[in-house]
Amino acid sequence: MNALKWVRGVNGTLGWFAPQLVASKMRLAFMTPRTRPPRDWELPLLANSERITLRFGLSALRWGQGPAVLLMHGWEGRPTQFASLITALVEAGYSVVALDGPAHGRSPGREANVVLFARAMLEAAAELPPLRAVIGHSMGGASAMLAVQLGLRTETLVTIAAPARILGVLRGFARYVRLPPKARSAFIRQVENDVGMRATTLDVAHYQLDMPGLIVHADDDDFVLAKESQLIHEAWFDSRLLRLEAGGHQRVLADPRVIDGVLSLLAGRSLQSRQSA
Repeated sequence: MNALKWVRGVNGTLGWFAPQLVASKMRLAFMTPRTRPPRDWELPLLANSERITLRFGLSALRWGQGPAVLLMHGWEGRPTQFASLITALVEAGYSVVALDGPAHGRSPGREANVVLFARAMLEAAAELPPLRAVIGHSMGGASAMLAVQLGLRTETLVTIAAPARILGVLRGFARYVRLPPKARSAFIRQVENDVGMRATTLDVAHYQLDMPGLIVHADDDDFVLAKESQLIHEAWFDSRLLRLEAGGHQRVLADPRVIDGVLSLLAGRSLQSRQSA
């Protein structure tokens, strides 16, 4: 029996009798990221980076000179996953700062969540020049939209494969690990207590996004479904929606159409790739 089957079996049995205990263990699992080393194709960019330390020990990598662009990776991600986009931004004359999220890479912490990621972006922005753009992938994209609600200032914003609603993410995880109803409710309440916000408020439908933006999603993303991008687009008046037929959850980061879309947004040009109105 593999580990996931064992966890699901325990949750499906013990979760009926001790929902708080099971919820607590799943909350810890949900908020504790694993360390994933960079792939070989990321190493050249890593070698050419400058490691910087921001306030509260937050770690980041920096490349290039020019108007500042802030990048935030997703859950269990790394700055160098943006390698193709970072290279293109530097060649176009931008300075790129890519964060190690809380409890990721060299940044401090043992647990992470969307609110901690958002606050880390605010802390980083306080030490950087005015931001030309903020770009977030997956949970980093959700965190970027939340950070704007908390006061982050940027001229433009890009989300890639980002969820629109955190409650949907929590419910999806609870189903994945087979939590019974009472344990599922307890899990969501415990997460809310940790992050200090109700999950229902962490929803793009309640946000005010008043800067130009680009929303990117691949139709074959089986980690964050593409329908989330439509919800973000509907809530964000000044946004472009770039839906790609293929690219999954990770490969989309290196798609030339995504890179062109980002550079076009920053330059104020119209998007040439497939765009949903």
